[in-house]
Amino acid sequence: MKPIRVVVADDQELVRAGFGMILDAQPDIEVVAEAADGAEAVEAVRAHGPDVLLLDVRMPVMDGLEAARRVCAEHPETKVIMLTTFDIDDYVFDALYAGASGFLLKDVRRDDLVHGVRMVASGEALLAPSVTRRLIGEFAARRPGSAERAARPPSRLLEQLTARERETLVLLARGLSNAEIAAELVVSEHTVKTHVSNVLAKLGLRDRVHAVVFAYEAGAVVAGEG
Repeated sequence: MKPIRVVVADDQELVRAGFGMILDAQPDIEVVAEAADGAEAVEAVRAHGPDVLLLDVRMPVMDGLEAARRVCAEHPETKVIMLTTFDIDDYVFDALYAGASGFLLKDVRRDDLVHGVRMVASGEALLAPSVTRRLIGEFAARRPGSAERAARPPSRLLEQLTARERETLVLLARGLSNAEIAAELVVSEHTVKTHVSNVLAKLGLRDRVHAVVFAYEAGAVVAGEG
């Protein structure tokens, strides 16, 4: 099995080195490059085509948010995890706008860092279920609509989904894991993964995080609803 290839981008050398050593010590993860600013991060992704980019929000030359926008636009196969010293704030919302697949606090525990990289590489959302509704619900409420979305409302796009795919989307938006969705629908995890893949493909979405955002935008779920 090919290792998960990672680029670590942070302007603090100790942070880069520390994260790099933790990740490189894993048998299934390989750190292929480091970057000290956003511009270097974009170039590293172009040169190495990693599976995951760990990207600090605040960096010189080009900040992490702009770097995330460029990477997500040019390299949709690379999943971006934003690193921040803040919890839920505008930086997190901006990171999701940019196309990031999740975020980690810089004081993340070693095991959580490794688990987060593996999760995002496998297509999972890097947002704890306990904060998914609060974070994504507020994000969706604040997100401005585009002309394209105005011409084709997200709710109409839901009509492309089967009834079971819509159920899967709603449960995903409520913060359930694949295992929890499988238990709720009384199907296998493999079936849930198939449903999630179909949802992403039919709606043209980047990953699970943005499927959750879409569910709120389209009214499939409502922030604060159980």
